[in-house]
Amino acid sequence: MTSTSAEKSLYAEHIAARQRTTEAALAATSFDALVISSGAPFTYFVDDQDAPLHETPHFAHWVPLRGPHHLLLIRPGHKPRLVRYCPEDYWYEQGPLPENFWVDDFDFYEARTREEAWKLVATNGRVAYIGDESEAARAAGVADSGCNHAELTARLDWERSFKSAYEVGCMEEAEKIASWGHRAALAAFDKGASELEIHHAYLTAVGCTEADLPYGTIIAHDEKGAILHYTGKRTKRDGRVLLIDAGARYLGYCSDITRTWTRKDCDPLFRELVKGLDKLQLELCERVTPGLPYPELQRAAHILIGELLRELGVLKTSGETAFSLGLTKPFFPHGLGHFLGIQVHDLSGRQAEPRGGVAPPPAHSPFLRTTRTIAEHQVFTIEPGVYFIEMLLREHRVGPNSSYIDWALVDRLAPFGGVRIEDNVLVTAAGHRNLTRPHI
Repeated sequence: MTSTSAEKSLYAEHIAARQRTTEAALAATSFDALVISSGAPFTYFVDDQDAPLHETPHFAHWVPLRGPHHLLLIRPGHKPRLVRYCPEDYWYEQGPLPENFWVDDFDFYEARTREEAWKLVATNGRVAYIGDESEAARAAGVADSGCNHAELTARLDWERSFKSAYEVGCMEEAEKIASWGHRAALAAFDKGASELEIHHAYLTAVGCTEADLPYGTIIAHDEKGAILHYTGKRTKRDGRVLLIDAGARYLGYCSDITRTWTRKDCDPLFRELVKGLDKLQLELCERVTPGLPYPELQRAAHILIGELLRELGVLKTSGETAFSLGLTKPFFPHGLGHFLGIQVHDLSGRQAEPRGGVAPPPAHSPFLRTTRTIAEHQVFTIEPGVYFIEMLLREHRVGPNSSYIDWALVDRLAPFGGVRIEDNVLVTAAGHRNLTRPHI
């Protein structure tokens, strides 16, 4: 999206679609209306500080309004009503609502108290509620029996997996913003910066605080790259490998990008592994097409990773055989990707059907978050990885299959941690569009 007018037009279409899909979900579950709250702050135990607020995803699906206790009322045949909670307060900033392209799409009110806000969404009929303020909803008489109704929520979760043009535009902006940070991180790494210094360079380039990021940055030098969700920020400088997993937000929508970079003094074999995985990742992206079950893509990733490790001499058998023997799993222990949108790990990746239910992951990949069949308008990540994690490799050092692995090469590469390459892709009718590569 390049202009406010474009955002306004795409957003109007997005809201019209949300109205249609929500009306259908209400009809299927025999509700007359739905109230969604933006969420309540979570206060740490025996403390007076709140955790950073993550707005209720179903609220954020409708409106990019930050903050707690806002309310949204959706009724079939009516313009959605948005109530902004804005108490008079001198402790925290409660500035006036700025000019926004989305306000005109709502019957908009402001409330000074929470009681006033709930009165403004009171309506007749059987009303459902979604959010983490069920007690307040019941006290206001808004929802007696429909708090976080399982089937209604599942139907709305399912719809969230198909992105509108407005949502894709927001995610592309988030890709662009994150790319500024990734470039700054690489420049800092090339100058010998520490993990902490690289983190600061990323935040400065993106122009936000840590709380504004969709998730905490993973910035790992060398062996720390083998810790999948590494959050330490060491001050030790001059790493030979940088694995950076970091994203950004735009109007509530996320990007999630990972790159692995090496310096010239890194082992040339590990540098070949990075190049090989980057090529492999693009090949997996090319396989994305509507109608393909995502677990088949996961299986293909294991076999291709097995072949890459065979080419480098780490494995002494084919990728297919290595996969069948369980030898690719310790090198690639996580899922290939996950749905992406308002949440980094967007919901319904394992949902069996619109009404709910679970489609479990395959036995060989228990952590796979996406088990559905790939369909047009979905957005998800493609993030293969190769790691040298001793706790996973240990059991394979002995036994009948140990001879399939060149342990001397494993030990040679282990000090460099691991490699992960991650792009975000939009599924199109013909295949996919990579949202990440045009920017980084």
